[in-house]
Amino acid sequence: METDRSYDVAVVGAGAAGLQAALTLGRMRRRVVLFGTDRCRNDPAEHVHNFLGHDGTPPADLRAAARKDLEQYETVEMVEREVARIAGELDDFRLEVDGFPSVQARRVILATGVTDELPDVPGVAEQFGRHVAHCPYCHGYEYRDRPIGILGPGSHVAPQSRLLERLATPVVVLMNGAEPDEAITTAAAEIGALVVTEELERVESGDRGLRVVLRGREPVDLGGLFVHPVWRQAAPFAEQLGLETGDLGGIRLDSEGATSKPGVYAAGDLAHHRDLPMPVASVLTAAAAGLVAAASCDADLL
Repeated sequence: METDRSYDVAVVGAGAAGLQAALTLGRMRRRVVLFGTDRCRNDPAEHVHNFLGHDGTPPADLRAAARKDLEQYETVEMVEREVARIAGELDDFRLEVDGFPSVQARRVILATGVTDELPDVPGVAEQFGRHVAHCPYCHGYEYRDRPIGILGPGSHVAPQSRLLERLATPVVVLMNGAEPDEAITTAAAEIGALVVTEELERVESGDRGLRVVLRGREPVDLGGLFVHPVWRQAAPFAEQLGLETGDLGGIRLDSEGATSKPGVYAAGDLAHHRDLPMPVASVLTAAAAGLVAAASCDADLL
């Protein structure tokens, strides 16, 4: 395939991980192209939390500030296009881009993130990022001092209920028609959680934040509800490049952000260290991973 442009590094994905990777490489005057759109996993969230110096910042504002930072680095090119395919080997990767000339790059950093498949309960998708969330560290404090729900069933319910005990008054476990197992029953007894077994009909805005409408029982008002989405890679590049992935589908990395294929690095929610069972998903850890991958990539190019 004939290419029209050549770079040291192609960064694919313009969320926190990709933006930080491009910044780190730009400061070392590497020729970098950053591909991505202004659509990210945390777009539904009203605010970014638990990020030093940016607690409470809208996600789009944080990305806009990062893009403005990148404008001062003359070796960084930002392209608002989606990459369709990546192929090739170390020092000769080829990227096919929708509506843009094909690109050759010596190294690639993948930062395209993941997409969430939410529980099939009416209203959850509409409330996701406001009164429905998946990370207690990112959103739990905003639901504090009110009943906080956890949507079950699943192995996440027992540990998450203990995690939320300090924030909730009380924790409410919503089993959605299932019976609680021993782990949930034990955890609920230890922390004084309420276990509700009735099926959910829908969730909607309520006086205390969120109202859960149940089948055969009075509605339950909550400050917020935590769910456990199923996530998948947002782009096909792990499969295209034959990268090693974990049981949950995350790209496996070494301590320097390198994947199983020489010359390909990854950062953010799509990837995790080989010793971890799954990615640690937050904006701050994604940005940190982008820095690590970029620094490792820069050293590799030497």
